[in-house]
Amino acid sequence: MKLKDIYELPNCRFLVKGDPERDISRIFCCDLLSIAMSKAPSDGIWVTVMGNKNTLAVASLTDTACIVLAEGVSLDDGTLAKAEEEGIAVAETELPVFDMALEIHTAGNL
Repeated sequence: MKLKDIYELPNCRFLVKGDPERDISRIFCCDLLSIAMSKAPSDGIWVTVMGNKNTLAVASLTDTACIVLAEGVSLDDGTLAKAEEEGIAVAETELPVFDMALEIHTAGNL
């Protein structure tokens, strides 16, 4: 699965698209940054409700391909600009974490 494969999901709006050709390894759901730091997979899609600059720092550290912010959470403009600079895709959804992860899984057979 490539990152571009989830660009058109109906319940997901991309704020930063990242590299559309980036391979996606799997989906990771976690709201504790300390656990995400040690367990988030490289090239993964991280679905979370943690929408702050530390989320981006953890995504950068773990080489996360995409952050999907659930439950209507978003990032401030400065953090979004940093995500663009670092090539980390960021999307938002109104769906709960599990529902969004399931939608991504279904779309990409992850």
